[in-house]
Amino acid sequence: MAWFAVRQLRFVARGENLGDIHAIRDRALLLSAGFSVADMVALGDEIYDEFIESKIWPGTRAIAEQHLHAGRRVWLVTATPLEVAAVMSRRLGLSGALGTTVEHIEGLYTGQLVGEILHGSAKAGAVRILARDQGLDLAECWGYSDSHNDIPMLEAVGHPVAINPDRRLRRHAKDRNWPVYDFRTGRRAAAFGLKAAGVSGVLWGLWRSFGALRRRP
Repeated sequence: MAWFAVRQLRFVARGENLGDIHAIRDRALLLSAGFSVADMVALGDEIYDEFIESKIWPGTRAIAEQHLHAGRRVWLVTATPLEVAAVMSRRLGLSGALGTTVEHIEGLYTGQLVGEILHGSAKAGAVRILARDQGLDLAECWGYSDSHNDIPMLEAVGHPVAINPDRRLRRHAKDRNWPVYDFRTGRRAAAFGLKAAGVSGVLWGLWRSFGALRRRP
């Protein structure tokens, strides 16, 4: 727990670091080995209520509803395990979710991933596959993120938006004239309120999820 807390503090201080992300992933997966997929699914709403809902910026549902009311599908694309991502999508009233797939055999997690963690260029690839399967034109789609690691995904859509961006994403967005919304200063908070599911946050959810399972009798 202390090890994870140190990584979280480092994220707050300096932003995402790929080495830390991989280290957190590996330790979190170790916690998952042997646990039941059914237990994780059953725990999903508790995880959302306890660890996720309070981290969503006010107005998130409003901005999602604006897209939904315009006839657009809204998908959550996150590094969190797919079972938790599906709960987040359902609770937010979204169209669906893409998440990291953790391998399971006969209903039990093996502690290994299927493919790679849904992060960086992997998100862009997953979004392209989703667009193909759903018949979506990415040139007409919006993408939101707070991390420079999601630049490949943002560049895959026609309407990229930087939300509470880290320094590298802010610079990249300004160079390309992308909209930049920073709710940390309160600007435009009444009209917009999207808190992107940053990798640190979703990995926090990953290890807390399996930690909660471990504590269950």
